[in-house]
Amino acid sequence: MVVLGFDTSNYTTSVAQFDGQQGENHSRLLEVRKGELGLRQSDALFQHVKQLPTLAAGFSGEKPVAVGASTRPRAVEGSYMPCFLAGSSQAQVLSQVEGIPFYAFSHQQGHIAAAAWSAGRLDLLSKPFLAWHLSGGTTELLLVTPNQDGVTVDEQILGGTQDISAGQLIDRTGVLLGCAFPAGKAIDALSQQATKKSKFKVKLHELTFSLSGMENKVKEMAARGEAPENMAWFVLDTISDVVLRATQEALSRYPNLEILCSGGVASNSHLRGEFAKLGAVFAKPEFSMDNAMGIAILTHRAAQKDGIL
Repeated sequence: MVVLGFDTSNYTTSVAQFDGQQGENHSRLLEVRKGELGLRQSDALFQHVKQLPTLAAGFSGEKPVAVGASTRPRAVEGSYMPCFLAGSSQAQVLSQVEGIPFYAFSHQQGHIAAAAWSAGRLDLLSKPFLAWHLSGGTTELLLVTPNQDGVTVDEQILGGTQDISAGQLIDRTGVLLGCAFPAGKAIDALSQQATKKSKFKVKLHELTFSLSGMENKVKEMAARGEAPENMAWFVLDTISDVVLRATQEALSRYPNLEILCSGGVASNSHLRGEFAKLGAVFAKPEFSMDNAMGIAILTHRAAQKDGIL
């Protein structure tokens, strides 16, 4: 028996199907005009509504026994973003028409579940661990613990960026270099061609840091004619270095906890190479980026708990 999960984030429309073992995710990036750094929420919502029927049509004809959706960015009071209405409203209509239960989760909970599943480590959801959520909108170091509902997890923010996210820095660098938005893959590929590898150490305050000054440094590099590949390496190396140091500091406070990395920025090869030193658990690249698989997994867990499966 299968369940469906919907996730309509700021830049990706996703629908996933999961049967308890195997899963299938269908995603499509939203279109951002060349040279622009994002979308208005109204435009994102419109594109999601257009794309959802096509993505959902690609699954098998087996009827789902439950449906879930991400309804907000984080599982905290006041967390809200209109784009999540697209997936959650269609999931709730499906629930009512088919007479099947609807389960609501946060986008961040979905990221963590998808990362754990794709790494073959769903067992992590049953014990405390450290997690990085590294994306275009979030750069947070989390202490993750099992929720008392036996399905989801609770996330306590321990640290991360105090201003722009790692993903924003990467995307802004990419647009400056003429890359399409979002620019993560292009910057990763460019960085691997670097011939000049400049180092810079962002100051770490406890477990937090600032990346806004890095944007100015990148603009200065561009103004003096630095090669794009060297700028790409500089940005990824700087992000990886400060994230690694923050993680090491967190491990000194929470020893012996495993580390899980999720979010689109976690798919870049530079960060993965650095975190191999700590034995961190990474999602497969396709499940590091925004996707609905984690929502489908959590929906399956909730349906099992309620005796539907």
